[in-house]
Amino acid sequence: MTKMSKMHKRVIAAHGAMLALSALSAAPAMAQATSTNELQTVTVTAQRRTENIKEVPVSVSAVKGEKLDVIVSGGEDIRVLAGKVPSLNIESSNGRTFPRFYIRGYGNTDFSLFASQPVSLIYDDIVQENPILKGFPIFDVAGVEVLRGPQGTLFGRNTPAGVVKLESEKPNLKKVEGYYNATWGSHNTVNLEGAVNVPLSDKWAMRVSTLRQHRDDFVNNYSDLARTNKTGELDGYNEHAERVQFLYTPDSTFSALFNVHQRTTSGSARLFRANLIKKGTNDIADGYDLNSIVTNAQNFQDLKTQGANLRLSWDLGAVKLYSITGYEGVDHYHSRGDIDGGIIGGPGVVPFQVQTASRLTDLTQYSQEFRVESKNTGPMNWQAGLYYFDEDATGGSDNFDSVTQAQTSRVISNQKNKAWAAFGSVTYAVNDAFTLRGGLRYTDDKKDFATLEHTNVTLIGPAGISESKSKVNWDLSGTYKLNRDVNLYARMATGFRAPSIAAASASVPVTVADAETVTSIEGGIKADLFERRARLNFSLYDFEVKNQQLTVVGGNSNVTKLINAAKTKAQGAEFDVEGIVSPSLRVTAGASYNFTEIRDPSLSVNKCAQCTITDPINAAGRVDINGNPLPQAPKWTLNATARYSVPVGDGEFFVYTDWSYRTKINFFLYEAAEFSGKPLLEGGLRVGYNWAGGKYEVAAFGRNILDQRRITGAIDFNNLTGFTNEPRTWGVQFKGNF
Repeated sequence: MTKMSKMHKRVIAAHGAMLALSALSAAPAMAQATSTNELQTVTVTAQRRTENIKEVPVSVSAVKGEKLDVIVSGGEDIRVLAGKVPSLNIESSNGRTFPRFYIRGYGNTDFSLFASQPVSLIYDDIVQENPILKGFPIFDVAGVEVLRGPQGTLFGRNTPAGVVKLESEKPNLKKVEGYYNATWGSHNTVNLEGAVNVPLSDKWAMRVSTLRQHRDDFVNNYSDLARTNKTGELDGYNEHAERVQFLYTPDSTFSALFNVHQRTTSGSARLFRANLIKKGTNDIADGYDLNSIVTNAQNFQDLKTQGANLRLSWDLGAVKLYSITGYEGVDHYHSRGDIDGGIIGGPGVVPFQVQTASRLTDLTQYSQEFRVESKNTGPMNWQAGLYYFDEDATGGSDNFDSVTQAQTSRVISNQKNKAWAAFGSVTYAVNDAFTLRGGLRYTDDKKDFATLEHTNVTLIGPAGISESKSKVNWDLSGTYKLNRDVNLYARMATGFRAPSIAAASASVPVTVADAETVTSIEGGIKADLFERRARLNFSLYDFEVKNQQLTVVGGNSNVTKLINAAKTKAQGAEFDVEGIVSPSLRVTAGASYNFTEIRDPSLSVNKCAQCTITDPINAAGRVDINGNPLPQAPKWTLNATARYSVPVGDGEFFVYTDWSYRTKINFFLYEAAEFSGKPLLEGGLRVGYNWAGGKYEVAAFGRNILDQRRITGAIDFNNLTGFTNEPRTWGVQFKGNF
């Protein structure tokens, strides 16, 4: 208890100081700004209605407009959002195709094809449940919202940690309009993006959006220690995605929006590098060449997904009715690579070779939601709905002989997951200053798992298993208007994630992690300052997860299995500020402190083969992980942007810079000197000119401009194999609107 109270005091003191410094430093400069320079109102749909972000009793951040355009300009995938708002981390051991999300340190490192995550990604109101679906590219997007804390009463699937919500730009009946965007950069990276809106009649409109991305292979690939036998190059990709939407609005009471989309990507799988980590440290090994790799395995990745959804709305006067129907599917996913990261004989130690592939041969996901919301002018409003989810996935993994490239084993499994829920919420304005909100959700979730094929693998235990669980969740929040510009809020919420199932392997049976639940308390302040020239959000939170689902990987062999921790505790704070310092200078800043701790004295895992364990070792030779932080959970994250502009001719010359920083992270459940990522600072710079009222823009940019290379993940069962973040890139961009 003493330790926790000190943590709270440090959080409050640190952020209180940040608030004071921000106010003191911003006040004189902002006082000089003209009355016409004020921040636009930010609206979000965190409560399934469009609302001013200041009125929403949830810790939420929005990434829109220029900031979103800048961070995706280098052709990066959805992982580029990591660290761009407080408490958000995104990483992957599969490269562009399998992102894993963490909010407030709460996530899941599971890389199983059937994995579930406590952070839900929702694209155009459709839950993207399987991790393969979560990597759909960001293009022609109106904005990204990050909702922190349990969101289960209003959103469909697995939201105990929070929600990342993307909304594409929608068709409109007004006029023909659109944009085009062309980028070229380092390693012949090409990013082509565009959209056109076409009114087809006074009732119909269409919007077509497309994305094309390419990067050359640039990492030299060898198959011998002397690096004379060059077998090709790696780490390039080709990707294209399309979205077509039709809007039908025959009158003011009915609207229908149809959306069809697809994604196709190919290129290198994640490059695992043998002996990348210097023994006894978390440094990159001395003299390691990150522009080359020594491997004798095949390396490739192919993915094709598609989806469609239909959103209907009826305005019935006193209420509004919604129907949201969604389909998402994976036609093909195949990723193959060298898990040991090298060859027998070096560089460094490679005790035995492992080449694996994962594949999804078929995945279909159907969802249906009916929701009705009131339109009362009085103090009380409400919404209620029903939700249905049906997923059928077939896939598995192969092992190969790295010398002959022949398949040595295979496991193929199928998982069927059906769930339904009933939910509702009520908002009541007690008076002009105080508003209460409450929500309730009942969820029933069932999974049927079966092993379909196990070539050269002897199953331990049953070939299949079924799990079913139901749960009631709730939330209660209040917003108090201190004055016209300042709101205080408090919220208590619970969350639920159904049991997860992991496939069998050569030495591990089918494993099940029981359902996990979370109870969260948070409170904060949201304020407009200096006559709307600045905006401030600040929150404190505390949550506890019971039976948290965790993933155990490696040890001394290539295994994966699921376990539950009796309890995980977490607490922290988040801070967001944006402001107009002068008519020419706009800035934003954000910070988060996230403390997580596993609390289960009975929990231990196998130790790694070659690393330097810093946790206690028990009598059975296993590593005790009680008291450890969660994996991929940095204590501190910081982000900032600044934009300075000068009128030139009929346009504007501008400089824009953005930065994100996180402290050390652990890769696994245990702590080891080698298996932690060092602090990471990445910055971007953009210099450009726009003219004709912002209709056209040309710019030069750099991403990771300090070229800070860090180990961001590892494989722990064999040798000190790891992988790194992206190198520095430079590029030029031209975009236009019409």
